[in-house]
Amino acid sequence: MRLTFTAPLWRWSSRSDSWWFVTVPPEQSDELAELPLPPRGFGSIRVTATIGTTTWSTSVFPSDEQRGYVLPVKKAVRAAEGVADGGTVTVTLEPVR
Repeated sequence: MRLTFTAPLWRWSSRSDSWWFVTVPPEQSDELAELPLPPRGFGSIRVTATIGTTTWSTSVFPSDEQRGYVLPVKKAVRAAEGVADGGTVTVTLEPVR
């Protein structure tokens, strides 16, 4: 399975740390939720993520607040792809079984 979508980056701040995420749209979040995968911590799903030419291994996490899964996007990826904080990105996700 391969999911591709375009969405804005958004910032979540906790204490002095800032984290940037992309929310997986509802339709694609539903597809991820239906995958027959073994349970993982926090309901996460291991994925290979790609933005532009940068590909990395990570996990998406369910978020009640965002009403779907969220993908953390580290600073190195944003810098490599020239994405300004808060910019819009096209993401490809491939669940890892």
